[in-house]
Amino acid sequence: MKLLNLFLLTLSVTSAAMAQKAKPKQKSLPNIIYIYADDLGYGELGCYGQQKIKTPHLDRLAKEGIRFTQHYTGTPVCAPARAMLMTGKHAGHSAIRGNFELGTFRDDEERGQMPLPASELTVAELLKQKGYATALTGKWGMGMNNTEGTPSKQGFDYYYGYLDQKQAHNLYPSHLWENDRWDTLAQPWQDVHRKLDPATATDADFDSFKGKEYAPVKMTEKALAFIERSKGGPFFLYMPYTIPHVSLQAPDAYVQQYVGRFDEKPYYGEKGYASTKYPLSTYAAMVTFLDDQVGIILDKLKALGLDDNTIVMFSSDNGATFNGGVNAQFFNSVAGLRGLKMDVYEGGIREPFIARWPGKIKPGRVTDHISAQYDLLATLAELTGQAAPPTDGISFLPELLGQTNRQPKHPYLYFEYPEKGGQIAIRMGDWKAVKTDLRKNPGNPWQLFNLRTDRSETTDLAAKHPDMLKKFDEIVKKEHQEPANPAWQFVLPVIAASAK
Repeated sequence: MKLLNLFLLTLSVTSAAMAQKAKPKQKSLPNIIYIYADDLGYGELGCYGQQKIKTPHLDRLAKEGIRFTQHYTGTPVCAPARAMLMTGKHAGHSAIRGNFELGTFRDDEERGQMPLPASELTVAELLKQKGYATALTGKWGMGMNNTEGTPSKQGFDYYYGYLDQKQAHNLYPSHLWENDRWDTLAQPWQDVHRKLDPATATDADFDSFKGKEYAPVKMTEKALAFIERSKGGPFFLYMPYTIPHVSLQAPDAYVQQYVGRFDEKPYYGEKGYASTKYPLSTYAAMVTFLDDQVGIILDKLKALGLDDNTIVMFSSDNGATFNGGVNAQFFNSVAGLRGLKMDVYEGGIREPFIARWPGKIKPGRVTDHISAQYDLLATLAELTGQAAPPTDGISFLPELLGQTNRQPKHPYLYFEYPEKGGQIAIRMGDWKAVKTDLRKNPGNPWQLFNLRTDRSETTDLAAKHPDMLKKFDEIVKKEHQEPANPAWQFVLPVIAASAK
């Protein structure tokens, strides 16, 4: 009897071991890091042709991964671009379509922007359904701590940074926000929009715009701590840095890397934001500082052995800015494209996009695949094996993995922007159609450009292609839904005018 029991026990153990061996090993989900620059132009990285600003870490990211040449934001300004990135909806459907400001710049009147509705599904909420730990370190811009738009109610387990974009005009703020709580920093609130008198300004006056705690440093510190405590994975880390968005403020050690390289004059605040003695050097320093933060994150992943199981993506919310002492022409910030931030021309909406995933993304690839930031939610749904909810996006995962033969393509990309006079744009293959100044003149005609032969949108071909213009009118009718906020309503008169 003992021998029989021993035999049965051995058989049971052996069977269990064989079953376990036969069981397919579960594939681990990758960690995901999405780094988002603020007002970084298409041409401000070395890998996109920049000659004056040093970006070695992002250039390495491109060499070790894939670089997109025709990737677009959802719209050319901060808050709505972030909403479209997070929700997968284009500007005709997005709940947030403009920078609808609440409150003022003062600490005691901080109210943020119009909140993202609780009904919206964000990338963070999608990934939490698969067990991801989620964090945000940087600028949110879609609701304060006491609203439905706060990150803690939009899928983020942890967040640290700016909730109100107006506060982010100062990179040495009096406070940041951590999980709906005020975090006091080592400098008082100041009005960074005050001007200096060129006749009397001293070095001390310029130095008064500096502080002890630089917000982007704090963001990196919090991101590193999240990676450390989440290293068991999987985790999603969204890092929307506030640079190189003005004010022009950077640690002195970074500014000094460039002082003497450029022929520059002091900026006294005449176009808003903080004054600085070295505006060109400071701007370059901010981009290089951002680049260094990417290097720090990559080093952390390598030190923890997470490199091969982490996909790192990098982009920007819109094109380079035109104010605050920034000189986009000097740096060729949009690589010869037309327009800047707040324009639906290419310079305002075409963005750098780089992705790296060792062993999965072949290094050194460059792709012309036409894509948009509102593709991210669909991409991450496919990446994590989830059914993609209805969005305006198309997953670009096949393109990332080199499976170009199975990569779906957008029939067109749709853009509308209610600010700066009201603008609409449509990208269809090589063609780009644009309408501007529509609030005052809803009957304004289409401008039509062939981007394959005219990437700078210099030659309007609309008169030669009347049949195409009718197609664009139909697309506007199909893709536009009236916004909840009356301040963003401008398209219905345009549709009515085109019907005449």
